Amino acid sequence: MAFNTQRLQFSGHSGATLSARLDLPNAPLRAYALFAHCFTCSKDLPAARRIAAELAREGIAVLRFDFTGLGSSEGEFASTNFSSNVADLLSAADYLRQHYEAPAVLIGHSLGGAAVLAVAGDIPEVRTVATIGAPADVGHVLKNFGTSLEEIDKNGEADVDLAGRTFLIRKQFVEDTRAHRIKDAVGRLKKPLLVLHAPLDHTVGIENATEIFVAAKHPKSFISLDKADHLLTDPEDAAFAGRIISEWLTRYLAADTPQATGPVEHVHVRETGEGKFQNSVQAGGHRLFADEPESVGGLDSGPSPYDFLAIALGACTSMTLRLYAHKQLKLGRIGVDVSHTKIHAKDCEDCTETERGDSRKIDRFERVISIEGEVSEELREKIVEIAGKCPVHRTLEAAAKIETVVK
Repeated sequence: MAFNTQRLQFSGHSGATLSARLDLPNAPLRAYALFAHCFTCSKDLPAARRIAAELAREGIAVLRFDFTGLGSSEGEFASTNFSSNVADLLSAADYLRQHYEAPAVLIGHSLGGAAVLAVAGDIPEVRTVATIGAPADVGHVLKNFGTSLEEIDKNGEADVDLAGRTFLIRKQFVEDTRAHRIKDAVGRLKKPLLVLHAPLDHTVGIENATEIFVAAKHPKSFISLDKADHLLTDPEDAAFAGRIISEWLTRYLAADTPQATGPVEHVHVRETGEGKFQNSVQAGGHRLFADEPESVGGLDSGPSPYDFLAIALGACTSMTLRLYAHKQLKLGRIGVDVSHTKIHAKDCEDCTETERGDSRKIDRFERVISIEGEVSEELREKIVEIAGKCPVHRTLEAAAKIETVVK
């Protein structure tokens, strides 16, 4: 896997300890997301795990937690309602803000989707919202209560069978649910919204997606989950939803996201724990992977160390030529191909007699420069001369000194 999961706990709206999982990417971190699960579900619903995993693989850290009284969280479910779920989401956002970074992304599944729509305006750092199978009306959940709804209205509470489990539901839950107007919150959202819904969802009908989409202001997007069921029980459906959300987020997680571009004064390389050789690399605000090919036991998820050397030489060569071109040469678009091999010193045609007498192998970089358009012989010689002035070229040919400190 390309992420690691941390077990966390934090205090919910009532002071009850809530159980959470934080899926942290080993890849460069783009942002933090907060995931709200469906009604009476938990953070460990297979679909929630798969969606979080897909996002983590693409650099989105995801906090998913159990609402008060559900899953592994403390508290009495019968004392909760939609408003308490919203309050728990605010507590989760505060926890991320204090210990990591405030969520830039809210994702909600089913009633959790309604909850993130309701709370988005109260978390200033939120930049985007995505819902999966969300109802346009919180009261939609009451349709699952059947005849128990009459008993609740009459007696103040009733045991309700939901998906094979029995929950005590009190009148305050029903009244609170009826009081919320999600479409009003959607109209005030003023944040990019992605609505994912399955046309064959028999639990929350597709008309709910239509109502949410119509109520929302632009920018807004809709993605059909085709034949998926409400709980996305098919792993491929959940994975698809995660990938779509991740791709959609690319447009809205701007370059000034602090965690995504926090510069470092030097190149920082760190093992990810993924595979045998994979390392994450941060250079300023840029993040990428270094790895080895599969043929030597790597994942081939990024350039090898020698590839990076070749990249440095090729890029420096192109930039140096362009710098001179602006001053005194007319050059078309420049391309540079660099290959690296190790050869015996005795086979090195460009080496000195002393160097050829060395029994060790030496590194040989072959650089092929291509220029669009006609290149005269005179210009060709000039290009070779200028390429030799590339600072990386000079560094590779000189004897560099490396100081190593272990902390």
